[in-house]
Amino acid sequence: MTEAFTIASVWLALAIVATILAYHLRISMALVEICIGVFAAAYLSKLIGRDFFDPNRDWLRFIASTGSILLTFLAGAELDPSVMRIKWKEVFVVGLIGFLSPFLGCAAIAKFLLHWSTPSSLLAGVALSTTSMAVVYAVMLEYGFNKTEFGKGILGACFVNDLGTVIVLGLLFAPFTYKSLIFVGASVVVFALLPAVTSGLTRIYGNRTAAIRTKWILFVICSTGALALWSGSEAVLPAYVAGMVLAGTVSRDEHFVRRLRTLTIGFLTPFFFIRAGTLVSLPAVFSAPIIFVVLFSGKVISKIFGLFPVIKMFRNDGKERWYYTLLMSTGLTFGTISAIFGLTHKIVSQAQYSFLVAAVIGSAVIPTLIANYFFLPKHLLGKIPLADDETPQLDLIQNGSADKSQNGMEPG
Repeated sequence: MTEAFTIASVWLALAIVATILAYHLRISMALVEICIGVFAAAYLSKLIGRDFFDPNRDWLRFIASTGSILLTFLAGAELDPSVMRIKWKEVFVVGLIGFLSPFLGCAAIAKFLLHWSTPSSLLAGVALSTTSMAVVYAVMLEYGFNKTEFGKGILGACFVNDLGTVIVLGLLFAPFTYKSLIFVGASVVVFALLPAVTSGLTRIYGNRTAAIRTKWILFVICSTGALALWSGSEAVLPAYVAGMVLAGTVSRDEHFVRRLRTLTIGFLTPFFFIRAGTLVSLPAVFSAPIIFVVLFSGKVISKIFGLFPVIKMFRNDGKERWYYTLLMSTGLTFGTISAIFGLTHKIVSQAQYSFLVAAVIGSAVIPTLIANYFFLPKHLLGKIPLADDETPQLDLIQNGSADKSQNGMEPG
């Protein structure tokens, strides 16, 4: 146990450094944690020992996996039902095209230009099809767009985009057997009963038994995740659906959301993102940088060509269209989850994984910087929000600017 606690302390120290850097650099904390993981595996391991950054320890993989599924649950719980009702056409059309264009485009590039195998190419299409809720929401909070109809449309489209990623990841790479039927049937029953049971437990025990809702949610996502893995699917799929089902219930209690977020962001997800970084092979990326350029360009260009004409249907102003398009071109959390899924199940090699994660990291930074520097729609700042109760309640991955906009301090 001494070794486990020592290794955990080193990883948590890196997480603290990532938090400080994210605050001052005004970028997503998840992005910094991945970069620190890459740096630690490539350089720090030579100074303090490679054993400290071995990403394949069973306990480390469990903590990282738990962080990824709870993070996925929170992403689903971020869904604002009022946005879906008010802007349903924009949200679904933009979100669907935002998923399909890079999925098809990047899969074709990997298959016919890079000559990857068909499974590897499809996995590349899935990993590069995402839009980063972490990055987009942080930007929305920083400028106050999250309270405008413009920002709410972007956030809603992000959900639909990432939902497509999660569903297709499960459909493409999960073998369909009798286990799949059992998983689907059990999930339908669980999700149908989930809102009523959660509300009942909250009403009876919520103020009497410590953290019963957290225990209940962890039980649900772990048990459905185990069932998903048993059936050959991926644990993030039921976690995301569970979050969406409970979106209205969970978001009503801001204090509970903040406590759940503290558990996830404060302890679990640093292990997931730093571990994701340690799996990146810098020698592989440096040996063939053109592959990184091709994958990164394929993601961003396919997003732009697919989304810009569609967004033009809903936004007349040129800056608004470009800002919307570029933010939808970002990627981070679900792209990383998909890439790790591919590496774990031997769908992609270590080198292919490294190229995918490098492209995902690039897409989290470059489109955001271009959007904020050249196309920031300043004329929308200060617009009256739709309604106070429509403001999204959960910052999925906090960065410094998001923290300041909340209370100026960490929750919990």
